[in-house]
Amino acid sequence: MNVQSMIHADSSYRVAEQQAATYFALLHEQLREKSYIAALTEDIQVWRRDHIRSRSWLSLLRRSSAKSESNASDYHRYIQWLNHTGKLEGYLDRSVSYIYMRDLGMALDQPKVKARIQRVVADVKNRLTQGDTPTFVSMVELYRWARKEGVETTVIWALRKLQNVSAHIPEGMNAEHAQRKLIKIIVGVVMHATEALIEEQSLAERSRVLDEAIRLGYSYGLTYPFVDDLLDAQVLSAEEKAKYSRMIREALVTGSVPELGQWVDANASLVRFVHAELHEAFEYIKQHQRVDQKQLFFEQAYVFFHSQELDRAKSLTQATYTNEELYIPIILKSASSRLIARSVLGEASDKGFEYRTFHYGIYNQLADDFADLLDDRRDGAVTPFTYYLAYREQRPDLINPFELYWTVISHLIHEVYHHDPKAREVILNRAINGLKRCAKRLGAEEYAKIMAVFAPDAPAFNRLIQQMVQQADDVDFLDKMIRDQLITYLREEKQQKDQFAETIKLAREQINSTLLIAKPEGMLPMKEILIDAANYSLSGDGKRLRPVLTWVIGVHEYGLQALAIVPLLRSLEYMHTASLIFDDLPSQDNADIRRGRATLHHVHNSATAELTGLLLIQRATQEQASLQGFDPNRVLALIRYSAQKAEDLCAGQAMDLSSKRRTLTQEELNTLCYYKTGIAFEAALVMPAILAQVSEQEIAVLKTYAYHAGVAFQIKDDLLDAEGDALLLGKPVGQDVENERSTFVTILGLDGANRAMLEHYCLAMDALRSLSRRIDFLEHLLNYMIHRNR
Repeated sequence: MNVQSMIHADSSYRVAEQQAATYFALLHEQLREKSYIAALTEDIQVWRRDHIRSRSWLSLLRRSSAKSESNASDYHRYIQWLNHTGKLEGYLDRSVSYIYMRDLGMALDQPKVKARIQRVVADVKNRLTQGDTPTFVSMVELYRWARKEGVETTVIWALRKLQNVSAHIPEGMNAEHAQRKLIKIIVGVVMHATEALIEEQSLAERSRVLDEAIRLGYSYGLTYPFVDDLLDAQVLSAEEKAKYSRMIREALVTGSVPELGQWVDANASLVRFVHAELHEAFEYIKQHQRVDQKQLFFEQAYVFFHSQELDRAKSLTQATYTNEELYIPIILKSASSRLIARSVLGEASDKGFEYRTFHYGIYNQLADDFADLLDDRRDGAVTPFTYYLAYREQRPDLINPFELYWTVISHLIHEVYHHDPKAREVILNRAINGLKRCAKRLGAEEYAKIMAVFAPDAPAFNRLIQQMVQQADDVDFLDKMIRDQLITYLREEKQQKDQFAETIKLAREQINSTLLIAKPEGMLPMKEILIDAANYSLSGDGKRLRPVLTWVIGVHEYGLQALAIVPLLRSLEYMHTASLIFDDLPSQDNADIRRGRATLHHVHNSATAELTGLLLIQRATQEQASLQGFDPNRVLALIRYSAQKAEDLCAGQAMDLSSKRRTLTQEELNTLCYYKTGIAFEAALVMPAILAQVSEQEIAVLKTYAYHAGVAFQIKDDLLDAEGDALLLGKPVGQDVENERSTFVTILGLDGANRAMLEHYCLAMDALRSLSRRIDFLEHLLNYMIHRNR
């Protein structure tokens, strides 16, 4: 059946709107009659028995010193405290139960769900209490999970997509928020897929399902930054927003993304990128859905988009919106957003799933709107809370959204989850925790002002709520801690990435300014030619990774004087450049381009290139011998080590040449990589460590890191040669195949090479973790190595 004939936008929305109107009318009636107050008062009185207890001053002091608000930086200490006091299992149980309720739409009283939650709780508890300090945001653990599940390539793809999205988030939008939302959606879809798996499925089938879920999660999640957030932000002009909105609507109605056409507005490059990404995502979702699920997906997607558009069109200057106009769209968008996540996968669900999901959504939406009240008011956004704040005195008919929030809670506990004690426990925990976090974020005075506006028209009930906010304990959740840590991680990652880039830039500039070899008067003409040739090679657009690494480690980590190690920096780049000159010769790789321009033997001739390489090697030794202000024995040790590594590099190049037209094993390739690439990284780390007289144990760790980082770097080079961009690389691609050379790609294939790269990445990170100090630069360098495009 043609998708176009399946989509009836207006009728689909009307049906959903009528369902939302019926739900809203039910809630409104309960609110008017205040029937929720008696029921919830009784619920809270039962609930409080487990959350308000008398404590001695000593237990309060211990809790205060151990917990420290369970923020991202103190999470491990907090987990230890929970485990020590016997609270960890309950903490994890409510956290996992909430995820099953909110994200998976499940009823907590179902035996299978109970059993599954118990297994997950046990697994998470074991992970949090075993071994070294665990982290919820760890690339190493992500890669190892991917390896276990056979989805390494998919995870690499997703990470690249996330980075690409972040790089294209314009000013006026939040890149960390966009990444967090995308990650949350991907995880949610993967959770849905995981729950649908059965134990008897093979690893290959499990990998296929997870691969598809990650890609579908990204494809669906992409709509949040590039549809919802982009249309909400003040990035596009009004005309651009209208044009872009029409394009989205047409895609959902027809099932086909329209051509972008001529877009000459100010944000043309941004819109072209967004259009290309959304088109790819849209097609992927269509191709991977069951035919019988396509109509449901497009209808729900349209309901979600149209309800968002209705909300987006509202203005705080308009004083006549009805309660229905304020609440029905948010019922629709909050419910449909969760229903879409399930329909994206096309998985079957139990008969109560849609009912629970439809009624649950507004609970989370009202909680989020309350938490974002001040930001929304500042931005002029219309939500039930900002609108009530603006017009409550003029419009006595307006519903108090905070009162409706508690009405929803009562309805969920008693009507949707049928008085289930576990559901009551989780929902009330979440509600009180949200208010406690809000009170902490705003401060007591501002929180009191907000409550004075929104307090329900029932003083005794409101006092009970505020008493719970002040006194209730054991209401926090793991997902909030993970969220806080993820936000901190993304923010710090961006800052550290910017700092890393700035450090690289400054170090490169300093190194480049001192690299070129001077030509004193009276020099032999032939020697002048060689120096000109050397300077030609040195002045190319090199990354300077090795001397940059030495500069950062030597100066920032070991406290060496920047000027004092300049000769060492020069020596490293002279040695590296010499190795490239030899590598490019016709007798070896016979390369035409290096660092974006013609190789030296093409500019001069092979003999001049060979002599220039020898000259640079000798210059490197001279530079090392000129190091001043260090223990002479350490300088001698450095020169001896450097000579040994230069000898090993020659052996590595000989191995490389002998491997041409011969198929190598992976182990042989690992050895070759170490001798060709890893040794250079090792030298860049070990030589400043020698000068700084660090322990042999630390030097051994640096060597382990360098080995795995070097192999990972070389694998990435092989991948770039197979599928990179020649313009970005500054040299032709496909050279390895043309030269009949064994590479990780030719031996393992693209997927296998990616897997091997990630394994070496993890082992390098393991080495860093064993150091007594944390060297952030080496972590970022490793991330740069495997994510670079040149």
